[in-house]
Parts: sequence; structure tokens; C-alpha cells
Amino acid sequence: MHFLNQDIKFPDISNATKEGILAVGGDLSPERLILAYKSGIFPWFDNEEPIIWWSPDPRFVLIPERLRVSKSMKQVLRNSNFKVTVNKSFETVIEECSKMKRPGQRGTWITQSMKEAYIKLYTLGFAKSVEVWLNNELVGGLYGVDIDNGIFCGESMFSKVSNASKVGFITFIQNSNYKLIDCQVYTNHLESLGAEDISREEFLKYLN
Repeated sequence: MHFLNQDIKFPDISNATKEGILAVGGDLSPERLILAYKSGIFPWFDNEEPIIWWSPDPRFVLIPERLRVSKSMKQVLRNSNFKVTVNKSFETVIEECSKMKRPGQRGTWITQSMKEAYIKLYTLGFAKSVEVWLNNELVGGLYGVDIDNGIFCGESMFSKVSNASKVGFITFIQNSNYKLIDCQVYTNHLESLGAEDISREEFLKYLN
């Protein structure tokens, strides 16, 4: 196990464990986070743990051209009263994501330190939020990292009404020019939209 110090650097990702853990420690400074995302690494930990840095193999991603929109979802997109915006309420989106209870997942991984770190990234122009509104109420959304390399690294999403987060995700992708959406780890929700596993080696090619 590699333990990070104050130096802004990471070990080679080939040193990651079978589960994908690469290193422990360090901080969540914008400089370290940007280097991490440029290197195919992301933090994921809960309140009782130190900062844990991951680079899983395989990597769960969505190639935008393979986005899968069902007939029923197309109907929702055509007929619903949802309004989708970008970067209108980042802090609220990340707060709502932190409150979501997810079966089978750690519910506290968006810690206070994570929220503060990603809000800082947002103010620097390296993170984005997508908001979904219904009758002027925020009912869904997502946020992630964009370090201007053609990849959107999705972090989390939330939904207070049926289909809200899907509408936001689909609309965002259809109106963007990303070459890849990094979903990081498998979920049924994202697989239904066309996300798939690729090798870490293949994922790194997208970063270059």
C-alpha cells in the first residue's frame, strides 16, 4: 500500500490492488485532484476512512455514441415538463447527492471535505453540475469533473422524482461533445443507459 505525503504525485497506476486501490492519504487540494483525474485516478472513501485513491480495472464508462435511450425514456424526454440546466446550482446538487441513500453503497462517501473540495474545483472551472427542474423545484441532478480533456468524470447523481436524473444525464450527454463519460464503477442504472466496462489500459488511451 502506497501512502501519500505532501508531494503532489501518485505512484504508477500499475501498482493498484486487484480491487483498484492505488494509494492512501494526501489531501483533496485542487492541484492533487486535477493531477488525479488527468492520471485516471479518483478519491472514494467514507467518514471513518482516510482518503483512498482508486484506479480500477476494468473501468466503467459510457461512450456517448452508444448512449441507450429506451422508447419509454424518449417519450418522457418529449412530453415531460422537466427543465435541464448546467452550472446553475452546483452546491445544492452536491448537497442533495450527499443525502441520497443508495442500496448496497456507502451512504456517507460524499463527506464534508469532499463537498468542499469539489465546490472549490467548480469555482476554478474544473467541475460541472446538471440540474433538473420541475415547476421551478430542483428534483434531480448530477455533478462531475471536467478538466478539459474531452472526458466528463461523473461523480454522483440524485433524483427526487421518477426519471429526473436520467433526463438530466441523457440531455447533458446529447448536448455535449465529450469523447467519453467516466462512470468509474458499475451501477445497474448506468448500464441500462449503455455504460460498459473497458480495460484500464484502454481508458488511459482516452486521457492522452
